[in-house]
Amino acid sequence: MHTLEEIDRPSPALHRPAADTPFRVSAPAAAAGAGTRHAGKKARKARQFWLKQLHTWHWISAAIALVGMMLFAITGLTLNHAAQINAQPVVVDRNATLPQPLLRQIAPAPAASDAPLPDAVAKAVAQAVGIDPKGRPGEWSDDEVYVAMPGPGTDRWVSINRQSGAITAEKTDRGWISWANDLHKGRNTGSVWFWFIDLFALACVVFTLTGLILLQLHARHRPATWPLVALGLVIPAGIALFFIH
Repeated sequence: MHTLEEIDRPSPALHRPAADTPFRVSAPAAAAGAGTRHAGKKARKARQFWLKQLHTWHWISAAIALVGMMLFAITGLTLNHAAQINAQPVVVDRNATLPQPLLRQIAPAPAASDAPLPDAVAKAVAQAVGIDPKGRPGEWSDDEVYVAMPGPGTDRWVSINRQSGAITAEKTDRGWISWANDLHKGRNTGSVWFWFIDLFALACVVFTLTGLILLQLHARHRPATWPLVALGLVIPAGIALFFIH
């Protein structure tokens, strides 16, 4: 027999959650969490991809520019101290005479004032004085044709008297330091070296830009990054502004 009080009292079992009832999250909350995780995973993958690309381009450009950068750094020092580096130029003079049959080929002046010597004349000059003027532009005057052949670290020229056939040639060698300095400046180096300098400069630009982006990506773990970068800008800018007059 139960009293009325016992009958009216709610049974504790009616309000106790079942032990095996699973915890359920609302559908919108679950979708939001999945979206956040997906976005985070996608961002990490994108970061890893770009880090890999930047490292690849950075080391490739560094490998391509390594030797050239070392050359330009060393020749920057030699150019900066050119006055302290003693170089004794070696000058070699040679003289010869152009045979009469060939002299007749250059007796009349060509239509172009910078026309090269005829091939047969150029070959004879090369055999006589050891300097080959073939294909080089000449400077034609009333009684002479002059051919200048400058090169990195050297100066060469040939002069032919168009009346007597007398050949005068001179070669000046200023040494390997001068040769390397002229490579640095692109002086008298020809078209192939001209394009090499452009490609080398492009590789250096890729190297520095990828390095700058990598610095930005790793800067939060290296607090000294941006102060050092700023120092690299402030020092040369300050010297240029206050000490160069």
